[in-house]
Amino acid sequence: MRPSRLVPALAALGMTWFSTGASTGAAAYAAPPQRVVSVNLCTDQLALSLAAPGQLVSVSRLAHDPASSAMAETASAYPVNGSGAEEVFLLNPDLVLAGTFTAAATVQTLRDLGLRVELFAPAQRLADVPRLLAQMGAALGREDAAAAAIDAFERELAELSRPPRHRPRAALYYVNGYTSGAQSLAGDILGAAGFDNVADEAGLARGGTLPLERLLLLAPDVIVRGRDYPGQARAEEVLAHPALQALDGTRIAGTLTDRDWICGTPGVLKAVRAMRDLRLSLEAGE
Repeated sequence: MRPSRLVPALAALGMTWFSTGASTGAAAYAAPPQRVVSVNLCTDQLALSLAAPGQLVSVSRLAHDPASSAMAETASAYPVNGSGAEEVFLLNPDLVLAGTFTAAATVQTLRDLGLRVELFAPAQRLADVPRLLAQMGAALGREDAAAAAIDAFERELAELSRPPRHRPRAALYYVNGYTSGAQSLAGDILGAAGFDNVADEAGLARGGTLPLERLLLLAPDVIVRGRDYPGQARAEEVLAHPALQALDGTRIAGTLTDRDWICGTPGVLKAVRAMRDLRLSLEAGE
């Protein structure tokens, strides 16, 4: 529904809205928001980590999906929304949390209705996590909680990413032969855990398609396969190709690139820890 029609339709239901227009940044709001709605998987988890009791009133549907959300159990206590403008407006929020890839029409409609919408860019590096925590803390009026979370994150990351004696070469390999380079969140997780990324050798700094033949020639020490989704798809066949099993001296790791790798939250530390433990097991010859 177009905003020009949505506003009077909701007004007929007795709903009220703010007249502040687009968000001008958390610093412009003196009082912390009381009814916060998140419409993005990553803002769901950031808000779940920092919100005061009762402050967060709804999360996106993906927040309840244990395959996608690292905080699905915690999120299960919150009602879900379908991320649509009409549904969100009817929840009467005083703050909407969205991602920069949230549908532009949805964001604009909510802002046209006078709602404050705070946009969060996806994390590209581990260094983005403190920035996102600080942004969420400011948006929620929870700066002290954010500062504590940032301190804990940085201390644990420093401990997990101590320089190793030897850096094995690894490949992240997903459906359709896609891989992540060093200039991505997944690639940064790999690097922090003490691995060199063969995507860099292939000239894929951010990521891209790595043909099976090229992967075989690169012969990494370990291949970390992406998630094999339910159902049948030719795009997934590459993950179980016999040629991978025939690589001499290459370890095929189980699926580690799961929900802990998706969002720039403290949950990524679980991914770093899992990869570090894999590296240590390689060093021990297990």
